[in-house]
Amino acid sequence: MRATAQKASASVSSPSLTGIPYQRFVLFPHVEVTSANVERGHALGSADTPRPGRPDRPERPGRRAPSAAEKQQAREVSLRRIGRLFTPYRGPLALVVAIIVASSVVGMASPFLLREVLDVALPNRDVPLLAWLVGGMVAVAAVTAAFGVVQTWISTRVGQQVMHRLRTDVFAHLQRQSLGFFTRTRTGEVQSRITNDIGGMQSVVTSTATSIASNLTTTVATLVAMVALSWQLTLISLLVLPPAILLSRRVARMRRSITARQQRELADLNVTIEEGLSISGIQLSKTLGAGPALVDRFTASSERLVDLELRSQLAGRWRMATMSIIFAAIPAVIYLSAGLPITAGAMTVGTLIAFTSLQGSLFRPLTGLLDVGVSLVGSLALFARIFEYLDLPVEVDDPAEPVAVDPARVRGHVRFEDVTFAYPGSDTAAVAGVNLDVPAGTTLALVGETGSGKSTLASLVPRLRDPDAGRITIDGVDVRDLRLADLARIVGVVSQEAYLLHSTVRENLRHARPEATDAEIEAAARAAQVHDLIASLPEGYDTVVGSRGYRFSGGEKQRIAIARTLLRDPKVLVLDEATSALDTETERAVQRAFTELAKGRTTITIAHRLSTVRDADEIAVLDHGRVVERGTHDALVADRGRYATLAA
Repeated sequence: MRATAQKASASVSSPSLTGIPYQRFVLFPHVEVTSANVERGHALGSADTPRPGRPDRPERPGRRAPSAAEKQQAREVSLRRIGRLFTPYRGPLALVVAIIVASSVVGMASPFLLREVLDVALPNRDVPLLAWLVGGMVAVAAVTAAFGVVQTWISTRVGQQVMHRLRTDVFAHLQRQSLGFFTRTRTGEVQSRITNDIGGMQSVVTSTATSIASNLTTTVATLVAMVALSWQLTLISLLVLPPAILLSRRVARMRRSITARQQRELADLNVTIEEGLSISGIQLSKTLGAGPALVDRFTASSERLVDLELRSQLAGRWRMATMSIIFAAIPAVIYLSAGLPITAGAMTVGTLIAFTSLQGSLFRPLTGLLDVGVSLVGSLALFARIFEYLDLPVEVDDPAEPVAVDPARVRGHVRFEDVTFAYPGSDTAAVAGVNLDVPAGTTLALVGETGSGKSTLASLVPRLRDPDAGRITIDGVDVRDLRLADLARIVGVVSQEAYLLHSTVRENLRHARPEATDAEIEAAARAAQVHDLIASLPEGYDTVVGSRGYRFSGGEKQRIAIARTLLRDPKVLVLDEATSALDTETERAVQRAFTELAKGRTTITIAHRLSTVRDADEIAVLDHGRVVERGTHDALVADRGRYATLAA
C-alpha cells in the first residue's frame, strides 16, 4: 500500500540568538563558507555561541568578548604553573641538585689547593706536597667533570620528557576540540604552537632548573670561600651585583616582548607555507597566477623574522657589554687595593691569586643566573601561547556519567525530537523544531534546496556539533550521553569531501579499524566497488595515495572513503552526498552495494540527485531548516508539493 505523504507544520519559530555578526570563514583553502552553503556542513560552530540547552540540562551562558585587561591577564603565566610541569620528576631533579651541590663543594677545593701550591709547596720546594696538591687539583677536575656528565644526562632527560608531555597534551587536547575551533583557527597557527612554540622552550625547559641549581649552589659556595679568604675584598667584588640585576630585568622584559612577536610571525609564516605549498594551495596559485604574490608575502614575513631575530639577539647587548667591562675591572681593583701602601703585606700572593680565581668563578655563575632569568622571562610568552591552547574549553566532550552501551548490540533506531540548531551569529536557525523517527534498519533521505539544513541536521547524529534545543537518540539514548568513542563505532559518516592520508591504500583503510585483517580490508573494498581498481595498481593495496589522495580521481577517493567507513561496520550510516563525485555508472554500482549493505543498518542519506533516494523508506523535505513534507517517493510526487517541484 502506498504511504500517504505527510506535510509537516512549518510554524515553528526559530529561537532568538545573540552573538557576533555572521562572517565568512574558511575550513579548507578551496571551500569558502557563506550563508549560501553553510548547510552543507562546512561552517562548524563556535565556542562563543550561546547554547540554550535542553530543559533537563543546565544552560550554557553566552560569552561576552573579553576586555583588553582580561586578555592581558590571560596571557600572564604563573611560574608556579610552569613549576608543576616538573612535579612528576621530583626524584631525578633532587638527585641532580645533590650532584650539583657535591660538584660545587668539590670544586671549591681548587683555589685552596692553588694557595697551598703558591704559598707553601713552591717556596719550600716540597716536591711530595706539590705532587699531592697537583694530584688533588687533577682529581677535583675529574670528579667535577664526571658529575657534570651525569647531571647533563639526567637534566636533559627530564627536560625532554617535559617537552614530550607538553607536545602530547596539546595535541591530545586539540583532538578533543570541536570542528568549530578549526574553522576559526588557521592550520598553520596550530602547527606553529606545537612545533615552533614548544621547540622554542626546549633550552629553557631542559636546562633552566639545573642551571638555577648549579649557578646558585656555585655562587653560595664561592661566596663562602671568598669570605673565608678576605671579607673586605668580597664586599668590593659584590658592588657590581645591584646594577647587574637591574639591567638584567630590563633586558628580560625586552626579550619577552620580542619573543611574543617572533612567535606570531612564525605562525604567519607557517600559515603561508601551509596555504601556498599544499596541493590545493599550489593548484589555486597556478590557476590564478598568484605564485609571485605568495612569494612576496613569504619574503616579507621572512624579512620581519630576520629583523626580530636580530633585535632579540641584540636586546640589551650594550647593557650586558657594560656589565662585562665592570666584571673585568673588579680584579684590577682588587690588585690595586692589595698593592696600596695602606694594605701592602696584608695578604700573601697565594691568597690574592686564589681570591681573584674565586672572584672570576663568582661572576660566571652570577652571570649564568642573570641569563637564566632573562631566558625564563622571555620564554613566558611561549608558555602563555601553549597554556592558552591547553586551557581551551572542550565544546563537544564525553558526558560526566556516560551510558554504558555495547556498540555490537545497538539496533540503530534514530529519533530527532524537536531538534533546533543555529550557527554562530545567525539570526535564523539552520534547523528548527525537527521531529523525525528512523526505525532500525530503515533508510531516511533528506532532500531540499541548498541551504535548507540537510547536512546540518545529519551532522548532529555523530555529534560534529550539538543541538541548541531538543535531542537526538539512538535506541532511546541521547547521543550526548554516549562516550564519543562508542558513538564513533555506532555511527559511520561518508561526506562529499573524501579525505585520504598521505599513506598507502591499505593504511588509509586500516585507519578506520587498526586491527582489521587484509581479508576484511579487501571485503570492504569489494563492497564499495573499488577492489578491482586497487588491485590493478602497480603496488595494489600498498600504493601510496599521495597528499590528500590526489593520485586518485574524485570518484575513486569517494569509493575508498566509503570502504573505510564500511570497514567499521557501523549500525547507523550517514551519507552526506556520498556519491556526488561518482559518474552515473559507478554511482549505480555503489548504490547496489549500499542497498545490500543497508540491510540491518539504519541509513540517513543526503542527496541533491533525487534518483539516488527513490527507494528510501521515508523522504523528508527540508526548507529553511524545517521539515515541510514527509513520505515515500511515490506519495510525495502524487502530492504535488515541494518534493514534486524538486523532482520535476
